[in-house]
Amino acid sequence: MRRAGLGEGAAPGNYGYTNSGYSVYEEENEKLTESLRTKVTAIKSLSIEIGTEVKHQNKMLTEMDSDFDSTGGFLGATMGRLKMLSRGSQTKLLCYMMLFSLFVFFVIYCIIKWR
Repeated sequence: MRRAGLGEGAAPGNYGYTNSGYSVYEEENEKLTESLRTKVTAIKSLSIEIGTEVKHQNKMLTEMDSDFDSTGGFLGATMGRLKMLSRGSQTKLLCYMMLFSLFVFFVIYCIIKWR
C-alpha cells in the first residue's frame, strides 16, 4: 500500500494541503507576518530618531553647562571686585556698582528666560 505523501498532487504553495482550510491560514499568516514586519520597521526607525534626538539634547546640555560655568566665574570675579570696593569709604561708587550688578543680573535672567 502506498500513501500519498506531502507534495504529491498538491498545488504549489499549499504545502500538500489540497482544497483544505490550511491554505487560507497560510495566506492569513503571510498577511500578519507582513503587517508585523512593517510595524517592526516603523518602531526601528522611530527608535533611531529618538536616539539621534537624545544625542542632540545631551550636546545642548553640555554646552549649557559650560556656559553656566563661565557665567559663574564672571559673577565670582564681579563679587570679588565689589568686596574690594566695599572696604573703601567710597559709598557712592559702591552704590553705583551694586545697581550695575543688579542690572547685569536682570539682563542675564532675561536672556536665559527668553532663550
